[in-house]
Amino acid sequence: IICCTGNVISFGLFMSPVPTFISIFKAKSVQNFRSDPYMATILNCGVWAFYGLPFVTKDNTLVITINGFGFFLEIFYALVFFIYSTWSKRRKIMLIFLGEMIFLALLVFLVMTFVHTPSRRKVIVGPICIFFNVLMYFAPLTVMRQVLRTKSVKYMPFLLSFANFANGIVWTTYALLKWDPFIVIPNGLGTLSGLLQLILYVVFYRTTNWDEDDEPANII
Repeated sequence: IICCTGNVISFGLFMSPVPTFISIFKAKSVQNFRSDPYMATILNCGVWAFYGLPFVTKDNTLVITINGFGFFLEIFYALVFFIYSTWSKRRKIMLIFLGEMIFLALLVFLVMTFVHTPSRRKVIVGPICIFFNVLMYFAPLTVMRQVLRTKSVKYMPFLLSFANFANGIVWTTYALLKWDPFIVIPNGLGTLSGLLQLILYVVFYRTTNWDEDDEPANII
């Protein structure tokens, strides 16, 4: 039940930026939204989908499915950022994406070629998953810094922050019950990251200067 709940919340996490992208489509510009969280999530989903495969770990079908879905959805988000960004930002997105794909391909090739047992593969891939999961959860630090500087949460979507927090709690609970430290560690830190974002939202919501054509409900 916990795992199914985790997948539902993870699905919500991946879908939570939809209002942000509706705003981007309407403005035909990424405005001050940042691509960092989405670029980090692409690689995170890729390594976790690999981790969940039966020749790396057993009985992790739900880990494969939700991260496979997230992988392709985040690529779509990155494509939207690419289309509506300036050339300098496009170049950054393209270079990061190519680097991520090369890294992921090399990881799969090297592990499958030179490591021959699932238990050893898990020990190698697991810490890599921890690193990129933590990177995904803390990618919004750039947005949080912007919130502290501008005292505005306009470009820190509430749904994404809340979904990060809820996702961290549920997957930490799941990993504690199953005892998988490779899932416990990053999601415990993810819970903390989501909580910090929610605190910032509460603190700076009233000082945010919403544009006349922007309602808070649309931004969040």
